[in-house]
Amino acid sequence: MLSKRIIPCLDVRNGRLTKGIKFKDNVDIGDPVETAKKYYEEGADEIVFYDITASHEARGIFLDVVEKVASQIFIPFSVGGGINTVDDMRDVLLAGAEKVSVNSGAVKNPDIISEGAVRFGSQCVVLGMDVKRVDKSEQIPSGFEIVIHGGRKFMGLDAIEWAKTGEALGAGEICLNSIDADGVKNGYDLELTRLVAESVTIPVIASGGAGSPQHMVDAVTEGRATAALIASIVHYGEYTIPELKEYMKNAGVQIRSVW
Repeated sequence: MLSKRIIPCLDVRNGRLTKGIKFKDNVDIGDPVETAKKYYEEGADEIVFYDITASHEARGIFLDVVEKVASQIFIPFSVGGGINTVDDMRDVLLAGAEKVSVNSGAVKNPDIISEGAVRFGSQCVVLGMDVKRVDKSEQIPSGFEIVIHGGRKFMGLDAIEWAKTGEALGAGEICLNSIDADGVKNGYDLELTRLVAESVTIPVIASGGAGSPQHMVDAVTEGRATAALIASIVHYGEYTIPELKEYMKNAGVQIRSVW
C-alpha cells in the first residue's frame, strides 16, 4: 500500500505567503521561503506553491520566489499560477519545481495538459481544480462546477467530467480544491473528493477545509484521496507536521515517518 502524503500549501501573493477564506479576504502571514524550509525540516512529504493572483492579473508566475523556495527544500515541489503555455511549464521546472499545476490555463486550453505530458511526462503535470457547489442541472449533473481565475469565473463545466477529461489528456495527478471548504476548517468536502477519486485512476489530493488531524484521516479514508493538502492548521501553529503524522499513524493510516 502506498503511503498517504501530507502536503503543506503555500499560497503566495506579491511574493508573500497569504491565507484567505473561500478564496477571499487574504492576509499576509509571512515569508514563503522560510516557511517552506520549516515544513521541509519538519517532514512534509511535498510542498505545493500557488501564485494565487497570477491568472487573474494576466501575468506570469514570480519565478524568483519559486527559485528561492526550491533552493531550500529537497522534496517534491509542485508550482502553479499563471501557467498558460508549455514554455511557462518549462520555466517553472527549470526554476526548481518537480511538478507543474495547471488550472485556469488548462480550462481555457486543454491541449496544454497533453502537450506538457508529452514534453515533460505525465508525472510532471498536475491538474488543479477549483470547485464550487451549485444546483444540479443538465450542464452540471454532479452539482460541482469548475471555477477559474482564483474563484472569480464560473465555467459551466462539471467537475467530475473535467477530472476525467484531464486524466484522458495526460494529467498525472489532480489537486482538488473545494472553494466552499477553503479556510473554513470544518473538514474537506468528502463527497466531492470521493466522487473525483472514484472517477479517475490517477492520484487525487484533497484540498480545502483541514481544521484537525481527523479531517485529514477522513480525506484519505472516506474521501479516498491519496494525499491531504494543509494550510491554516500549520501556518497558524495549531499543529506541527510531526503531530499530524503521528495522529494519522495512530488512526491506522500508512504514512511516511521519515525520509
